[in-house]
Amino acid sequence: MERGSQLLFYILGDRAMPAFKLIVFILASIGIVYISRLSLPHPRTHGFYRFFAWEAILALALLNIDHWFDDPFSPWQIVSWLFLVVSLFLVIHSVQLLRLVGKPDQQRHGEALLGVEKTSQLVTTGAYRYIRHPMYSSLLFLAWGIFFKLPSLIGGILVLIASIFLVLTARAEEVENIRYFGNGYVEYMRKTKMFVPYLF
Repeated sequence: MERGSQLLFYILGDRAMPAFKLIVFILASIGIVYISRLSLPHPRTHGFYRFFAWEAILALALLNIDHWFDDPFSPWQIVSWLFLVVSLFLVIHSVQLLRLVGKPDQQRHGEALLGVEKTSQLVTTGAYRYIRHPMYSSLLFLAWGIFFKLPSLIGGILVLIASIFLVLTARAEEVENIRYFGNGYVEYMRKTKMFVPYLF
């Protein structure tokens, strides 16, 4: 009986993940697979690497979801909320710029791009003036914000996996952008950082 009940839990570090979280992970992963379906057969595209970053962030979110509002004024929670606010700002800001300035062209073909990624104009204003990948920067801040909800060994492994795959995603996208925008993008790369203004 005890062994049967233990099958309902998957151990992650010193905490257990109930079976319903595993079900949520599977269902959400099906959605991520669907969104990434055109990229997954092509390992060198940015969408291929992004898939694994999304999966790591999903696992991290499910790991720490029960501690979202624990001890709200602790240093970890303050850092977490700061990162999450930055993440939210960056994703909203960058999507608006891609739509308004990037002028997505649905006829653009190539590296299995999602709708807003099919930009026909190079965006170099707003956050893009300082960083080349504010959307991936948003995911990076999201991942670390979730991690700081309750830092742990398994959480640290997941956030590092997400970070590595986001860097690989950005580098793959830069190759794609050089192919599409040419020397203009190369020059843009010289003037900007990848994720964090003036730092990285």
